Amino acid sequence: MNLPNILTLSRIIMIPVFVMIFYLPVEWSYLVSACIFALAGLTDWLDGYLARKLDQSTPFGAFLDPVADKLMVAVALAVLIEEHSSILLTIPATVIIGREIVISALREWMAEIGSRASVAVSYIGKIKTTAQMAAIVGLLAFPPGVALADVSIGLLYIAAGLTLWSMGLYLKAAWSDLFPAT
Repeated sequence: MNLPNILTLSRIIMIPVFVMIFYLPVEWSYLVSACIFALAGLTDWLDGYLARKLDQSTPFGAFLDPVADKLMVAVALAVLIEEHSSILLTIPATVIIGREIVISALREWMAEIGSRASVAVSYIGKIKTTAQMAAIVGLLAFPPGVALADVSIGLLYIAAGLTLWSMGLYLKAAWSDLFPAT
């Protein structure tokens, strides 16, 4: 167990704390839950940076890091869907969650056939993640009806568009393995 892995585990531990804070019947619950989510995003960047910088990459960390990310994002989007109770937020949120499931399955399958490198994280995926994290922080910080929440929904649509684009790139890279010429 090294520092990058501890940071990754901390993101998973933050999930129930995040949910409990979000649902507290107090004024500051939105802002504090947004801060917890932002902290989780920071630890995501930091654990990867430290693992590379300190040469502490491990198989456990490589497995757990994307799991922690997807869990935190899916839980945050789920509470936001419930809180906003709006199709305008539900559509991009379900696109993002659905894409994560599809790409996770694709990566697992590609790894089984020895072609994992062809579906490695792309640059567009990093931009998508940044837009997605910023949108979620904004949606968590500002309750429904606040103008900045509407701006964050717009940013979530941008993230959903980038999500579909990056999914298309992953599927294109895996196409010959998914549909081999006969």
